[in-house]
Amino acid sequence: MLENLTTEQRNHSTMHLDEMSVMDILKVMNKEDQSVAQAVSKELKYIEQAVQIVINAFQQGGRLIYSGAGTSGRLGILDAVECVPTFGTPAEMVQGLIAGGFSAFTEAVEGAEDNEQLGEEDLRQIAFTEKDVLVGIAASGRTPYVIGALKYARFTGAKTISIACNKQAPISRYANVPIEVYTGPEILTGSTRLKAGTAQKLVLNMISTASMIGIGKVYKNLMVDVQPTNYKLVERSKRIIMQAVDVDYKTAEAYYEQANHDVKAAIVMILLQCSYDTAKEKLQTANGFVQKAITTNHSQVQQDPLNSV
Repeated sequence: MLENLTTEQRNHSTMHLDEMSVMDILKVMNKEDQSVAQAVSKELKYIEQAVQIVINAFQQGGRLIYSGAGTSGRLGILDAVECVPTFGTPAEMVQGLIAGGFSAFTEAVEGAEDNEQLGEEDLRQIAFTEKDVLVGIAASGRTPYVIGALKYARFTGAKTISIACNKQAPISRYANVPIEVYTGPEILTGSTRLKAGTAQKLVLNMISTASMIGIGKVYKNLMVDVQPTNYKLVERSKRIIMQAVDVDYKTAEAYYEQANHDVKAAIVMILLQCSYDTAKEKLQTANGFVQKAITTNHSQVQQDPLNSV
């Protein structure tokens, strides 16, 4: 029942919210928001387990699928679409599903979140299999659409993860790894786009980022698989090369072009003074990890391709 959910209860610090000054409203929101990161920190051991599951799935060719309704569904889609430009992933590798379909991203679709069958049907539509991982997201922890998706995912034999903002959440029963971030009552009663939404965003940030690091999408703290799809990202790519190997702009630009706009390859070419083909071979052998690529097979290092005849 809703009255038993902490996310639906009234916050005693904001009982007179409508009588507060703008500054007092902002101060109380800021104070409440500061508790969110601490609440997330209490679930780190479960988030770690979730990340390991996702890494294993990626290494076996599986996908990361988010399922949610309303704000939860929108946050899943947001995290999924950001993986493509940030980490250079195929669009299908990380996907977000929302109750009511993609039109529900901008406007509510009445009753969609109350239908368990829709959760299953949406997974069937993307040919979900046991190789994939499902993350069910629901602030209340009881959304039927998400429960339906989790049930079907378990039926396929896939690993499941849940993210709720209430303890003893029903969706936790269907998850191999249940994550329950206790954010407490919202400043605006029941508006889970606030603290609960912030908590979900933080957890999704952790899951996707740490998983991408775990499959070689990062060198040091640089996004070396960034896709240069616009001018800003082209310049960022060159800057990443500069920062990774401590060269000037002109050198970074030259290697960027020599490497066919492949940031990873350019970095390896500079560090090992090898050809583009050799750099790609080393990266493939190292499963995409730059650090591994530059610390193995040093005996095959060749001359600087930019200075070669």
